This record gives sequence, C-alpha cells and structure tokens, in this order.
Amino acid sequence: MELQHVNVKLFLKDPETVDLESLIPVFHEWIQSQSGNDLLLDVADYRHVRSGPGMVLIGHEGNYSLDNAGGRLGVRYNRKTALEGSNQDRLVQAMQTALEACRRLEAEPSLDGKIQFNGHEIEVTINDRLLAPNREETRSAAEPELRMLFEALFGEADFTTTYAQDPRSLFSVRVRTVRDFDTAELLDNLKAGAPVAQSL
Repeated sequence: MELQHVNVKLFLKDPETVDLESLIPVFHEWIQSQSGNDLLLDVADYRHVRSGPGMVLIGHEGNYSLDNAGGRLGVRYNRKTALEGSNQDRLVQAMQTALEACRRLEAEPSLDGKIQFNGHEIEVTINDRLLAPNREETRSAAEPELRMLFEALFGEADFTTTYAQDPRSLFSVRVRTVRDFDTAELLDNLKAGAPVAQSL
C-alpha cells in the first residue's frame, strides 16, 4: 500500500485563547519571507465554517492551517502533492513539517505564546480515499509504518492509538502518549530516529 497526501494535526493546549484572525498577518509574513522549501501562495479564511479548516496558508505542495475539524483546534499540515520515497519517508516528512510549523507559531512574538502544542496527542490522516479507504485491510497494512513513526517520535514512552471507525471517514489514527512532549523534543527524536524530511 502506498500512503500519499499525509495530514498531521497537533492539538493545542489552550484553544479557547486563540484568535484565528491573528494568524492572517503571520501567514502573510510567511508568504513574503518564503523561507522554506514549499512555495507559499495565499491565505484563506474559513472561520465562518463550523468545525472547518479555520485559517489556511495555501502552499503549492501542502497547506498549513489552524484547523477546527471535529470541534478541536490544532495546527494541521496537509500534504497535497505526491511525494517520492517510501511510506515512512512520507509519514516523516508530514510529521516533521507539521512540528516545525507548530514550533514556528509557538515562537511567534505577535501571538503571545497562545499557540502551544498540548504535548501528548497527535492525529495522522491519509487524505486519499482511493489509496487508503477506511477499512480493516488499510489499518493492517499501515499499522507497522505508523508504529515505526510513533516509536521514533516518543522513544521509550508508552503510547496508545485509536483508529477512526466510520468507513465513510478518511483513514486516520490518533496517538496519545503517557507523558507530555514539546515540539522541540519531538523534532529531535524524529530527526534522530527517522529519515530526514524537508522542512518548512
């Protein structure tokens, strides 16, 4: 099974303190600086959509957003274009890019530290129903790859995984750890234990 169009969502610690409008100038500055590997193009405001994509920075290869899908706010990276390499390469690329985007937002002075990863919960989704329909066969094929990713992220810390059950939904897994991690530690773990991915 080939896993493409990997999404990673990092849930926030205090989502009620976040004003999505404050992301507009931040994302526009990212477009102006073009400091990463992806071509960043535009900002889209979906705050009017309940439990929707929120505030989105549109890139050529992937989108970055403060996403409120499922009624829970988080930093999401959505890889749109196909990526060469192995499944593990693609999972690592999406995870690393999401962590780096979250870390950059955590450090943004204008946001006053209001965007902070909650430290123990991440969601990985395959945004391609054709390649990865949400059924048991997909889970069986993808689980070893996902476990390898999570073991690289969390080291010896225990974690649990919960898979989306509704066959109409995208294939996704939510991982929870027994202790809190910050984005810097997760990035260090990932870089030490997995192939190096291109970053934002």
